[in-house]
Amino acid sequence: MARSTGDDAITLFHSLRSAYTATPKNLKIIDLYVAFAVSTALIQVAYMAMVGSFPFNSFLSGVLSSVGTAVLAVCLRIQVNKENKEFKDLTPERAYADFILCNLVLHLVIMNFLG
Repeated sequence: MARSTGDDAITLFHSLRSAYTATPKNLKIIDLYVAFAVSTALIQVAYMAMVGSFPFNSFLSGVLSSVGTAVLAVCLRIQVNKENKEFKDLTPERAYADFILCNLVLHLVIMNFLG
């Protein structure tokens, strides 16, 4: 079995980076939004680990809101991607409208959970 070296990891990183440069700008913006939502959830979990989770409903609401938004954004990215032939009949406007409506429902549920 061949041993992987640091050069293999660098080559992999460069190939992924060069392939990502061909990604359309709207998908890159959605990727940044997903990264922001996931990092917000991680910051909330780290804060809870350091300080505590006294209002546990608030902690759960914040984390579930961040994770739910990230999941919905990933679904939006899949639907808006031109290379994905599964959603070729779905217009981007419809995908964005679905994303906004689902986010609205998600956040109404989150606000209801806060009590």
